[in-house]
Amino acid sequence: MTKFVTALAAAAGLTLASSALAADPKVAEALAKNSGCLACHTVDKKLVGPAYKDIAAKYRNNKGAEAALIKKVKAGGKGVWGEVPMPPNMHVKDDDIKTLVQWILSIK
Repeated sequence: MTKFVTALAAAAGLTLASSALAADPKVAEALAKNSGCLACHTVDKKLVGPAYKDIAAKYRNNKGAEAALIKKVKAGGKGVWGEVPMPPNMHVKDDDIKTLVQWILSIK
């Protein structure tokens, strides 16, 4: 029983540590760079795709935005921001996509 409680506490600690890192904009921006996102996006101006601040502004009051954007980043898409398609990002871990989307939506 003690081993189970210790393992559960360790898992909870890792989860909390992961959440704390996700909240750090520098960590999230490094994740965006390492995932290839910054090849097409920047924080404050349109490149190939929209600026992250524009995405955040567009979805600011949309309660379903996080889930929709996670799906869009994973599967790719086209049409919302113009005719240039965003390719699927199947190489990016689901947890990393969630971190990126949460960071993008937090940009003011």
